[in-house]
Amino acid sequence: MFRSKFGKVVSSTFQAPSWARNAHVQTIWPRYLIKKPELNTQNERISTPDGDFLDIAWCLPDDILAQSAKGVVVVFHGLEGSVNSHYARHLINRIKEDGFIVALMHFRGCSHESNMTPRAYHSGETVDPIQTISHVKQRYPNLPVFAVGYSLGGNMLLKLLSETAGQKVLCAAVAVSAPLLLAECALRMQRGFSRLYQHYLLNSMKNKLLEKMRFLDIRRSLNIDESKVKALSTFREFDQDVTAKLHGFEGADDYYAHCSAMSMLKNITTNTLVLHSRDDPFMTEAVVPSENQLSNSVAYELSEKGGHVGFLHGTPFRPKLWLQERISEFLEEQHQRILAAETTKKTEMNV
Repeated sequence: MFRSKFGKVVSSTFQAPSWARNAHVQTIWPRYLIKKPELNTQNERISTPDGDFLDIAWCLPDDILAQSAKGVVVVFHGLEGSVNSHYARHLINRIKEDGFIVALMHFRGCSHESNMTPRAYHSGETVDPIQTISHVKQRYPNLPVFAVGYSLGGNMLLKLLSETAGQKVLCAAVAVSAPLLLAECALRMQRGFSRLYQHYLLNSMKNKLLEKMRFLDIRRSLNIDESKVKALSTFREFDQDVTAKLHGFEGADDYYAHCSAMSMLKNITTNTLVLHSRDDPFMTEAVVPSENQLSNSVAYELSEKGGHVGFLHGTPFRPKLWLQERISEFLEEQHQRILAAETTKKTEMNV
């Protein structure tokens, strides 16, 4: 049952089928090949200290009283994602069936409504996630809280765990396809087919910024006009002219240096599973850490194939997604660990 190898870099159990061994097939097809499950989610809007808001999508397990759930899983989506992202919906559907409550935090501007301040979100922005985790714990004080982060949300989550080493709120965490070296990943997105991913995501980011500029004067934060926004053609340019300036960094290099989670893995004290594929088209092999870069609380599982947040297996006619299977297994493993610890504690108290 307890098979996660903490402090180790091990080969993943995921094996890509012969028909889906291409990294781009793995990355793209899960979005279109497998129907997204229907979910009954409820939105909760909470206020932030700076006069903005966060939208949290809640999903409760069927036919289970909230206080009888195994725990609460806080989900952080990837760049320009939301509760409608295929990976999020598949995970939520699976773990609610396992008996967990799920709370997906939308990063600012990602819940289909512009946020109210110039500040947005980025790969190292942990203030909003910390507020969300605290809010979840206040709502369910007697339930264990777990977290799962995808891509940008995965890097952010690892940084958060490093910054809050010793924290007792999150019992365990999972990071999937996390860009642990942001500068390296930004360069990778300028090469080959990966430029198409960059083009798609960058257009979404630029459109949101342009929409915000129409109702919010952000000239004090950004020395940029509509034509210059439209001319931005790479993540690095956007991070240099927008992300860094909005969030107090000297430039893209300063942002990447302060927010890349690679050097922070050794500080994590929360049981954390990191899932990554060597052929991820958003990254290079430079993002794969060595064991001496991990703390004894980090289990790193590396597959040869799988793409970016892909991990598609099965047959072409009955495709399956491996990610939620492995995440579900890890959450159950950690849930059993908590139960075992509670049983031991009760036994010791009765001696």
